Amino acid sequence: MSTPAEFPGGTRLFRLTPDVAHLNHGSFGAVPTPVARVHRDLVAEAATDPDAFFLGVPDRVAEARGRVAAHLGADPEGVAFVTNATEAAQLALDALRLDADDEILVTDHGYGTVVAAAARRARTVTVALDPALPDEDAVREAVIAGLTPRTKVALLDHISSPTARLVAGPRLLAELRERGVTTVVDGAHAPGMLAEPLAGRPDFWFGNLHKWAYAPPGSAVLAVAPAHRARVSAPVPSWEDDRGFPRAVEYRATADYTGWLAAPEGLDLIARLGADGVRAHNGALVRHGAELLAGLPGLTPLPYTEGLAMRSLRLPRGLARTQQEAAALREEIAARLGCRVLIWPWPDGGGIRISGQVYNRPEEYERLAAGLRTLLAEG
Repeated sequence: MSTPAEFPGGTRLFRLTPDVAHLNHGSFGAVPTPVARVHRDLVAEAATDPDAFFLGVPDRVAEARGRVAAHLGADPEGVAFVTNATEAAQLALDALRLDADDEILVTDHGYGTVVAAAARRARTVTVALDPALPDEDAVREAVIAGLTPRTKVALLDHISSPTARLVAGPRLLAELRERGVTTVVDGAHAPGMLAEPLAGRPDFWFGNLHKWAYAPPGSAVLAVAPAHRARVSAPVPSWEDDRGFPRAVEYRATADYTGWLAAPEGLDLIARLGADGVRAHNGALVRHGAELLAGLPGLTPLPYTEGLAMRSLRLPRGLARTQQEAAALREEIAARLGCRVLIWPWPDGGGIRISGQVYNRPEEYERLAAGLRTLLAEG
């Protein structure tokens, strides 16, 4: 097994403490220092002359949106800034105005609060996706088999958070479209990780910019197909209501817009570093980590999508069966090994997810594997 090289200058781009191996970029991301500097300057600008800053915000947000849309390959008039994936899911589902008898198809890999947003608006039908399903075709077949005559919407992960695999691929989206099912895709991990995050043309798609796209926290986007844009309403009355989507959704009077205004800087930085090189490095690094963990007794590699910067493995049976057990194991790994990972629960035993980012080094995964071997042997 060859050891990947470090990304040139990667560790110097971030202010992460060297005492911790940050192998969980997929949960909260991290803001590079050049982006943080722009963000700080914007905060200072807003404090210096609030009137000038807030009066100019709508146009400046629109300009920032256009820069982000260009990186994503999206229509800037069909994209709106939002704070996170859960808010985006709520806006999308509200726009569909579902009836009492309509059903929303979700999967058991869906992010908790996004699935909860669906459950507030209609009856949900949950498709069970065995983490060991061998490939994208098997996932697609399971989703299609879960449709019922009342299915109006399919709310699917682009890349599943716990198991780090592609779910809403172009072929599945096309088949759902042929069946008249509206597609809502949770692309929380897609911006900055996938070269073409909007491939497959879903009706609604949303993605966090504060994970793999290097933006400040609270930065995400909602992309809406032309047929649905007029029905997307602002979460609260806006002074931009007469402008419609996306400006009405974005402008919230006296709010903090500085993260959104700084968000394009993250994608610009990835472009300067070489987006293909960043993706290739992150994918090779997390593959190295997964291969190390696969050598531990009781850990089972899961099927994966090549090129992603996250990988998951199943833990020994009986570990992390509940959210509480998963959280306890996560914190024990952090306290004893100095490593940050995601531990996800599953009824008969959960899993571990690791991430790869330009600030990571191969020895951090080696440290995790060595420490986890000892920790699991004790249990």
